[in-house]
Parts: sequence; C-alpha cells; structure tokens
Amino acid sequence: MSSDHLVRPTNADPRLIDLPIFGQPLPGGSVPGPLTPPEPPRAPTYDETDVDWGVVASLRALASKQLSQAVSAESSRLDKTAQTELGRAIVLDLIESTMADRVNGGRRAWSPVDQAVLAQAVFDSLFRLGRLQPLVDDDRVENIIIAGHDNVMLELVDGSLVEGPPVADSDAELIDFLVFLASRSEVNARGFSEAQPRLHLRLDGGSRLAAAAWVTPRPSVVIRRHRLMQVTLADLVERGMLSPLLASFLRAAVRARKSIVVSGCQGAGKTTLVRALCSEIDEHEAIGTFETEYELHLNELGRHRIVHAWESRPGSGERGADGRLAGEFNLDEALIDSFRFNLSRQIVGEVRGREIWAMIKAMESGTGSISTTHASDAVAAIRKLVTCAMEAGPHVTHELATSKLASTIDLIVQLDLTTERAADGFQRRRRVHEVIAVAPGERETGYATTHLFSPDAFGTARATILPEEYRSLDSYGFDLNSFLSEQQVLS
Repeated sequence: MSSDHLVRPTNADPRLIDLPIFGQPLPGGSVPGPLTPPEPPRAPTYDETDVDWGVVASLRALASKQLSQAVSAESSRLDKTAQTELGRAIVLDLIESTMADRVNGGRRAWSPVDQAVLAQAVFDSLFRLGRLQPLVDDDRVENIIIAGHDNVMLELVDGSLVEGPPVADSDAELIDFLVFLASRSEVNARGFSEAQPRLHLRLDGGSRLAAAAWVTPRPSVVIRRHRLMQVTLADLVERGMLSPLLASFLRAAVRARKSIVVSGCQGAGKTTLVRALCSEIDEHEAIGTFETEYELHLNELGRHRIVHAWESRPGSGERGADGRLAGEFNLDEALIDSFRFNLSRQIVGEVRGREIWAMIKAMESGTGSISTTHASDAVAAIRKLVTCAMEAGPHVTHELATSKLASTIDLIVQLDLTTERAADGFQRRRRVHEVIAVAPGERETGYATTHLFSPDAFGTARATILPEEYRSLDSYGFDLNSFLSEQQVLS
C-alpha cells in the first residue's frame, strides 16, 4: 500500500496502525467502500495478564523524571493535556526500549496484550491512581477501605461489603505511591511524610482520599466516591433514607432559610443529604461553598447559575512570625472574602475544629446556611460543636460558644448508619434518625432542644412534636396535616 493512500492524524503516535482513506483508489484500482466505524478502544484490565508491578514502579519513576525534564526544557508551560500526551509517548518509548533489552538479554518478549496492560498500568501510575484506578472506575464501588496493601474492603453502592484485590506489593510501595500522588497535584499539592503523616486529597472526578502512615501500624487509606451527585430529597425517599413527610419538612425548612446542621457518623451520608438539601435552593440564588476539601461540587452540577466554591489550603514550609505556614489559606479568610460576592447562601462543609466559626458567621448572616459534623446523636452534635468552637483559644468560653450556637442553629438532622450481616457478607443501611430544633434555653445548658422527628421501632424518623413557630412552614410546601396525623398515631 502506497503512502498516498494512508491517513495518519498529525498528532497520532507513529506506532498506530495505518488506515486506508475512504473513497481513494487502492493499488490495482479498487475503491474501498464505507467502513464500519470501529468500536471505541477498550482499556485493558489488569487481570488480563500478570502485571509485574515492580517493572511498573521503575518505569513510572523513569517516565516521571523524563517528563519533568521535558516540561522544564519547554520555553512555555505545557498545559495538562499536552503533558498527558507527552507522558503517554514517553511511556510507550520506555516500554519499547525495556522490551528490546529483555529480548537482547534472552528473555521472552511481551505479547501485545502484555504491552497494552503494562502501558495502561504505567500511565495510570503516572497520571491517575495506579492500581487503585480500576476500583475507582468501577461503577459498583462507592468506598475503598485499605488497612495495608493487601487488606482491602470495597463498599458497593447497594451497601454490601466485599473483599478487594491488593493495591500494592508491599506497604512501603503503597506509601511511596501516596507520597507521589500527594506531590503531583497541580491545584492543591499536599505533603505526605514522616513529618506530615496524614493526607487529605481531592481526586479527579470528585472522590476524596484520606490516608495516614508512620503513625499507624500499616498505611491506612479511605477513598470515598460520591456516586449520588445529582440527588434530590425525592431520590432519598425512594432509597428509603427518609419519609415523604420528612422530605417535605426539610424542603420547606431550606426554602424558609433555616440554618441546618447535618450530623452523623463517618460514611452515614451527610454530604449526600446536604447535596439534596441544596437542590431545593432556587437556581437563581448565588451560593458560596466553603470546604477543607471539595466534596459538594455544587459548582459542577449545573443546578445553580452562580456558585463560588472556596477550598482551604494547609500551606507548607517554614512557619512565619504569626505561626502560620507559607501559603496557608483557611475558611475564616474565605468567608471574610465571600461577603464581597453578593451571596444569597453560604454553605460551610464539614466542621471538625476551628472552622466552626466560619459556620457560625455564615449562620449569623441569616442566609440559611447548611453544614455537617460528626456526632452520635443530634444533642451530642451540639456538645461536639461547642468543643470545636472552644478550640479557637482560651478567649472562647463554654458559655460564649453555647450561646452562639443556640442562637444560630435552627435544626439538627441526625443520620444513622447500621451494618447488618447478610447472606453473602455485610449490608449497610443509611437513614435519617431524628431531627431536633435548637433554641436559646436553660441557664444550665445554654440551649433548649425539641425533637420534631424521633426514631420509631425501626430507627426511621417519624413525626413527634411541632413547635408553633414551625407550623408556618406549610406556606413553603410542608405537609402540616400529614405531620399532625402521624403525630397523633405515634402518641
């Protein structure tokens, strides 16, 4: 076949197969007819062949070095797409040269499938999540729980827990990859070392990674995938997470600009519920989100026209005279800046410590803020938030923290997570357990609580008591008559 009848995209790798151009004569005068469009190439899976992960690690190190040198040599900065294509070419070159060395040394050549899988593994290690990537790409997997390189559990979207494959050949290799993963982020690189033994990282696609090493017997990693991104309260009703009546109450509370804290244990579905609550905010309202790591992704969902998303930054290097690391940016600073952005709502993400004051400031502005925190029950969430507020320093007394929270929080929605033994393993179930109203109260506690929805015998929140001030929510769509009917039945 002559070169006149070949088509090769200008950006194609020369190792790709040449194809005849439709409509041009081939040697001998024949003209090719329309070709059936080829199916999209399928990414090889790692279980198609035995992958030598030691070779992958060494090739990744070489590719990373060559890529860094090539990028540094460029007069202008390469964008991410250009770096990815350059990295792909470097990986292919390294595999070719490595295979040539193997053959010259008298070893077996890799088959085409071996080469394809090896190239994908090196590319994933260089630009993606390495051996974790197939798990993250699996639509059945919601959370990945790792307690050592060969001790992996997968929580599936149906709540079941199953064993997963090893994600490294040793704990040391897993730690090495986490260090590499933390350092390569263009947006928000994080340190991970014996001096900084914990890691919180936002991954491409919206997943969140938390890791610890050197202070744990084995490296511990949890990757939380957010499968329910476009989610509404109606969707959660269908999944059995809450009743239609409670959904109507929460929908009305959001529209009435009540300040809400969603609490629960780890993995109970707090972020998912906050997303559903935010879906009830009018699409034309300007929203600001404030998070230590992006999880809500309201700015990417397309539901709201204007979403300004802030993410804190831990900083690195030496501490300055003020005790802060260079480049540090906290949620307090983000919230102060946000008051110049004409926001209608301020949504503060997870509250674990001093960021509670960002939440309090947002709620004091009366915009109908929403936040999350970890707690065993709704009343315990108040005590937890008081402790968080007092972490700001000795100038914050228990009385001050309590009075601030009692006057700013309207509702606390408590989620429950149970793990039950099933026929083929374990099953997790998430549901709203209780809802309480918070108000300034007794001198002894500093606050008063009313259980609007309490758990029934099955742990699902049911109507209990409705204070007079919440009856007006019927003007926002709350089904008041159904609440009073269910309340009478329970009584």
